[in-house]
Amino acid sequence: MALEPLVSLWQVSPHPLKPMASMIKQPCDEAAIRSATAVAPCTKSAEPWILAATIVGSSLAFIDGTVVNVALPALQADLNATVVDAQWVVESYALFLAALVLVGGSLGDRFGRRRVYAIGVGLFAAASAWCGIAPGVGQLIVARAVQGIGAALLVPGSLAIIGASFSESTRGRAIGTWSGFTSITAAVGPIIGGWLIERASWRAAFFINLPLAAIVLALVFWRVPESRDNRHQGVDWRGAVLATSGLGTLVFGLIESSSLGFTHRAVIGSIAGGILLLAAFLIVEARIADPMLPVSLFRSRNFSGANLLTLLLYAALGGSLFFVPLNLIQVQRYSATAAGAALLPFILTIFVLSRWSGGLVDRYGAKLPLTIGPVIAAAGFALFTVPRVSHNYWTSFFPAVVVLGVGMAISVAPLTTTVMNSVKSSQAGVASGISNAVSRTAGLLAVAMFGIVMLHSFNQNLDQRLAAIDLSPETRLSIDQQRVRLAGIEPPATLTGETRISVDHAIGDSFVSAFRVVMWVSAGLGLLSGLSAWLLIEGKAIPAKAKSDNRN
Repeated sequence: MALEPLVSLWQVSPHPLKPMASMIKQPCDEAAIRSATAVAPCTKSAEPWILAATIVGSSLAFIDGTVVNVALPALQADLNATVVDAQWVVESYALFLAALVLVGGSLGDRFGRRRVYAIGVGLFAAASAWCGIAPGVGQLIVARAVQGIGAALLVPGSLAIIGASFSESTRGRAIGTWSGFTSITAAVGPIIGGWLIERASWRAAFFINLPLAAIVLALVFWRVPESRDNRHQGVDWRGAVLATSGLGTLVFGLIESSSLGFTHRAVIGSIAGGILLLAAFLIVEARIADPMLPVSLFRSRNFSGANLLTLLLYAALGGSLFFVPLNLIQVQRYSATAAGAALLPFILTIFVLSRWSGGLVDRYGAKLPLTIGPVIAAAGFALFTVPRVSHNYWTSFFPAVVVLGVGMAISVAPLTTTVMNSVKSSQAGVASGISNAVSRTAGLLAVAMFGIVMLHSFNQNLDQRLAAIDLSPETRLSIDQQRVRLAGIEPPATLTGETRISVDHAIGDSFVSAFRVVMWVSAGLGLLSGLSAWLLIEGKAIPAKAKSDNRN
């Protein structure tokens, strides 16, 4: 696979990279800062300390989001976990972050941004320690859920503190510093995490959060001023409960259908109940005075189109890339460190093209880049279907990673600009928060749905391949009982020689075949996201905010 030059490239590169989380990077982070009002401008001497507190705090969530996927194969083997368990390790965190991230911002506005941010950091750290000592996969899933609640307070809090503390004249430089440094710390996360997994344990990947959290809390209480929004009317608890319960119930039904089947009463009831709860959420949000999701914003065609594109494209990205580390480590036999480095070209591509892509809307309008970008990303997903087992990295995964990076680079900056310019200036903050939440929800639902596709295709392929191998009933039963482990299946120790090699090849080839199906689904979603932009986004440059204000 020869990934050593890629690791070396990272080690000597002086450039601030987009974070490894950029492969599932949420739109509008910087926009949320830029749209804020400096209610408590900090002193010149406090600026670097505030930036340090927010940079290191944001890095907690960025690093965690990238390291966990690399750690999945190791914890799956150590805890004897199924792929459904692995899905829940990711989904329990993503569920509470996606459902509560808007509420987290509201809590900071009302009760104090520094206070809520510190609570989020402390909760995230405590949950990380719990993840590190969890004796079984059940406790790990619960600890990850608590970690997601902490992240829902932490993520919007770090952005809000910068927006509230820096005046308009200094905010641009602060955003650039925050973006650059969080990019570096997040990008190095998978490589450090992979190294820790190889040298120590997957548990060490969670313990790395503890010293970082201690630094953040010390800086927060030492130099970060408190701020709040006295105009804030309240927290939308009804919306939060309905969103969390609706998404959680729906995701439960989708994930558990892999093992229980779609005809099981619990699965049918969960999916139906989740849909009803989410419908109730939309009805409540449309009627209450201070909703966390102002439905009226979707009257803007550009805003609706941008968020539909976000839903489709980030579903493709989050759902497919859940399986990439499993493929690299369990099938292609990459080390954890090499798997962490495998997507660095994706990050480099976005970094190199980010400044250029930022001016595309001014030059061509929003429709063209938001149509072409997702189509190129779809081509990148399609290229992931090429590699077979034990292919050289540079001729198999590398082209797919680079093409996907080009597509996302063309899409992300114009997407953020479209969201921000499609609403009134006074609504820019909540609009960026909604777009951010939509992208997280897309990944949450996609991991659950792609798991169904993956397991169904894997089982079909495995049946065909095992039928050609002469296996005893006992061996066949042992393999059948482990099907939900996908490529993590361990053939019986009594199986040796050519038969053992044939079974190993059958498992690996079945996973690769199913992986290709998932990537074709992602390519289809990418094409649909480009089509949604072509049909819904304006074909000319979006008017300036002053014109937008008058229009809305």
